[in-house]
Amino acid sequence: MAENMTLLWGSGSPPCWRVMIALEEKNLQGYNNKLLSFEKMEHKSQEVLDINARGQLPSFKHGDNNVNESYAACFYLESQFKSQGTKLIPDGAAEQALMYQRMFEGLTFYEKLNAVIYYTWFVPEEERHDSALKRNKEALTAELQLWEDYLQLGSASNLAGPSFSLADVTVFPTVATLFRFGLSAERYPKLGEYYALLKDRPSIKASWPPHWLENPKGQDTLKDI
Repeated sequence: MAENMTLLWGSGSPPCWRVMIALEEKNLQGYNNKLLSFEKMEHKSQEVLDINARGQLPSFKHGDNNVNESYAACFYLESQFKSQGTKLIPDGAAEQALMYQRMFEGLTFYEKLNAVIYYTWFVPEEERHDSALKRNKEALTAELQLWEDYLQLGSASNLAGPSFSLADVTVFPTVATLFRFGLSAERYPKLGEYYALLKDRPSIKASWPPHWLENPKGQDTLKDI
């Protein structure tokens, strides 16, 4: 069933990781996949552009269908393979509402994280300002407290009710990246607990970024956040 699927991806990219977790949860192992290098600009190769005109990863193809946006791919996989693997959209209205809310808030969370850890990557040297980076760090700190409070109110093992859902599929890679870049689990204990509870889930372990496995140490960019 997965033989007619192709995923072009980059190691450590949360958008790529979201799709890989969804594929694992829906029991779609065995798909064609190719690891590409952002550093070598392989995401701008013709191979990628043939699937994804934006020249971005992930680039995902199922038969004749291209679904490259990570959230769209996750919804697509749940919709097309509803009856197999993990049910990723709950039935109850309250849980479903919470799942959609946390999912889409997760995009803001990811943007605020990127604004700090990739500041020097995104902003040309002549346009960088300490005050801008300080504002970005303050915005991320406020965002982290929001998620800490969300987990305080609900189940620390899942973001939207008692079951693992698309909210976890899409937001966990952002949380994992936070800790990869040195976030303190003592300062953010609920996020730390959530990370610890889910990092050994089979779908997450199976799709763990290979370069993180090769170099488990990570970075300390967020140690003071």
